[in-house]
Amino acid sequence: MRTNPHILEINTRAWLARLEAKHGRRFMLQEIPDEYWETFRKRGFDAIWLMGVWKQSPKAKEIARSVPEIAEQIRRVKPDFDVNDIIASPYAIYAYEPADDLGGEKGLRALRAKLNGMGIALFLDFVPNHMAIDSPTVNSAPDLYITTGEYEPNNHKDWFFKNENGRYIAHGRDPYFAPWTDTAQLNYFNPETKKFMLQNLLHIADFCDGVRCDMAMLVLNKVHRDTWWEFIGGNLPKEEFWSQALEAVHKQYPDFKFIAEVYWGLEWEIQEMGFDYTYDKVLYDRLRFSNPEDIKGHLRAEHLFQMRSIRFTSNHDEEESLTAFGREKSLAASTIIATLPGARMIYLFQLMGRKTRLPIQYVKDDFEEDTAIRNYYDQLLKIASHPAFHGGQWALTDIMPINEEDGSFRNILAWTWKQMNMAVSVFINYSDQPVKGRIKLKMNTPGAKVLHEEFSGREVSVTAEALRDGLEIALQPFESKIFSYTL
Repeated sequence: MRTNPHILEINTRAWLARLEAKHGRRFMLQEIPDEYWETFRKRGFDAIWLMGVWKQSPKAKEIARSVPEIAEQIRRVKPDFDVNDIIASPYAIYAYEPADDLGGEKGLRALRAKLNGMGIALFLDFVPNHMAIDSPTVNSAPDLYITTGEYEPNNHKDWFFKNENGRYIAHGRDPYFAPWTDTAQLNYFNPETKKFMLQNLLHIADFCDGVRCDMAMLVLNKVHRDTWWEFIGGNLPKEEFWSQALEAVHKQYPDFKFIAEVYWGLEWEIQEMGFDYTYDKVLYDRLRFSNPEDIKGHLRAEHLFQMRSIRFTSNHDEEESLTAFGREKSLAASTIIATLPGARMIYLFQLMGRKTRLPIQYVKDDFEEDTAIRNYYDQLLKIASHPAFHGGQWALTDIMPINEEDGSFRNILAWTWKQMNMAVSVFINYSDQPVKGRIKLKMNTPGAKVLHEEFSGREVSVTAEALRDGLEIALQPFESKIFSYTL
């Protein structure tokens, strides 16, 4: 993969349902027409994360179909939905085996070979914190899970369920939310659990080029203890699971990539354990709720941290970006993340212009694609594939005011990528008002000085005076301009 790769997240079953509706037939993974993969390749995607390819949990599907909140969320968009179109959560893992109805092991291996032949890496899910409530080991090896044995817990009884043998097993949970009732919580203070999950991880690594690790911070020793101390005690293991696991996987698969979904300020700690990229949810929140000055503050973080962050404005967990940000702001935010250091993650339904998020357990979303949104992303991704964005040096660019009375320049986000004798400068008005500012560009080539604006394709001549005093730039609300030029 390139430095600062572009990663496409696809909700596998929901996308396949759309393809079935379009083509009038079901597709296994290996049968998806090459034209779709070729389109993703031309858009400049280095990797595709297929979310939800593992064997489905029958019990998790049953639970999903009985949850009123899931039905209500779907009903707001699809009043006449069919309950049979609700499936198990992809994050209640029954077993790390490719689902038969998606083509099984043969189909997944064939798809990976096809993608790799196109220069595209394949990423899959690894859910370290829990398994499905009916996963076979819940009954055959209950001590892999947090359990009180045959005795009902004295506290938090609603956190537990009985397995088939009468053992009380905890549901998986995040300490800030109610338990996920379709899951069983693994016990990482049991060495056998670590062995079991490492075996699963090595098995997954044989199918793909990298994994996105769901809620990776939940299995850190201190987080695991603080979440479950009443049932596992407070003595921390000497080693972290991730340190052991990444070392073991890299011994067999040296180029294997790890992405961590991680929050709570634990990103750097996870990076230091060897993860290639960690979620930058702080940037997402600042893009959504904060002002440009706060965003600039975040982008002044240590460069290595930036390079190991994965940026996004949408994914299967977040509200669709068109709704969360608003149409114009969402495009400006996506232009930001597509031109920053680190991995750039785009959600397929985001590219297609979906306006309303539906539960990941619902697969029959027949929203109408937004052509204008798709075209914008096509152009943005083409621009963001410029070699400078993947091999150059990045730095924030200072913006100066036009005059003392006009403070609008503070709403301009700007940075420059330099590679050899080429540079690309990005300017984004991250506000709903017009802005103006001045920038100083270093252009040492003799003769006429020319900037190429990537979105419009226009050439802009630069005078010696403008180079000396600063080039004036004006942007409409949420407008972006990207200039490439010779240094």
